[in-house]
Amino acid sequence: MPAASDDTLLASFALGDRDAAAAFIRRYQSRVYGLARSMVVDPDLAEDVAQEAFLRAWRNAPSYDSRRGSVHTWMLVITRSLAIDAMRLRRAQPVDPEMFAALDDRVSTARSPEAAAETNDEMRELREALATLPPEQRQALLLAGLCGRTAAEISEIESIPLGTAKTRIRTGLAKVRSSMARRGSDQ
Repeated sequence: MPAASDDTLLASFALGDRDAAAAFIRRYQSRVYGLARSMVVDPDLAEDVAQEAFLRAWRNAPSYDSRRGSVHTWMLVITRSLAIDAMRLRRAQPVDPEMFAALDDRVSTARSPEAAAETNDEMRELREALATLPPEQRQALLLAGLCGRTAAEISEIESIPLGTAKTRIRTGLAKVRSSMARRGSDQ
């Protein structure tokens, strides 16, 4: 007997069919958990994200439209959104103001005002160079540069082929370098 299609499984899952729900979860659990884990890093938080992704899929299955994308893509988009929300909540942890004061003291004593001004100028130039990139290149470059994601992880997060992720990173980096070099020679 052939395996049920993703669309059929999702429809049956939405109707409360326990066997379809089990088959749907088995089919997607490693992909959903893998994406969540690559984004949030913490295995316990990734499990929570994955569980919430399946709950959201069950609740929103009636509104799924196959003309807008595959079930696979739909599940990964749900997971990605939940992982981003989880990371935002985690970053919102309160920080002791004393820690900032101590950090500020160390930074101000370690750098001269001239060095601080130069760093601020470089950061402004970098922000301006990033702003000129197409959104998909900027996203890939920031995920790689700031979040430390590999091209393979970006490929999975963005649901794009690995080669596309690599090209976006490489092209974005080349454009930023070129823009920064032009700005440096203009001064």
